[in-house]
Amino acid sequence: MKRLSICLLMAILAMGSVSASPKQLKLDKDNIDQVIKELTLKEKAHLVVGARLADNKDAAGEIGYTKKLVPGVAGTTYPIERLGIAPVVMADGPSAVRLSVNREGDDKKYFATNVPSEILLASSWNNEAVYKIGGILGEECREYGIDVLLAPGVNMMRNPLCGRNYEYFSEDPLLAGKLEAHFSAENLPASSLSSIPFSNSSIALMTSSGCTFD
Repeated sequence: MKRLSICLLMAILAMGSVSASPKQLKLDKDNIDQVIKELTLKEKAHLVVGARLADNKDAAGEIGYTKKLVPGVAGTTYPIERLGIAPVVMADGPSAVRLSVNREGDDKKYFATNVPSEILLASSWNNEAVYKIGGILGEECREYGIDVLLAPGVNMMRNPLCGRNYEYFSEDPLLAGKLEAHFSAENLPASSLSSIPFSNSSIALMTSSGCTFD
């Protein structure tokens, strides 16, 4: 009888512990602060560094919660599945949404619109035209499930040796600022101001993104 009582007590305690266990925390718009507190130091570091294919092959293929594949994009943030934190997919711009035309096991072709470069757009001094170009890129980002476009380039042109001058609007900060605002305004799912500030020249741009600072 004593042994039976002990078994019964253990069963009751086990049932109580199961019913009292907290529900698994998953990220939503109402618990962001709580989720941040639950992140480990390593997980926070992962979010800052981003995901590499070598570290997590799944991370490169998930876009938000849709899990659509976007081969050829620039990269993603690191997913933390236990807390429901999905990876954020980022694609290069600003002259086109950069992605792979071909996909493994798929005969379809996936194209993106090639738009005029920022330096050419700035030569037009046309806010409305720049706004429409941003709208084209934003629409294609949404269509392909891309969360962030790494554009527009906001660096000021100060040196003709800069290999990325075509990605910038102007050497004039007022003109560049106005066009950048129209490029991004309400168009893109999210926009990341692109380029290294104060980069005056790029060496061997076709083989690397190494920059020299003058």
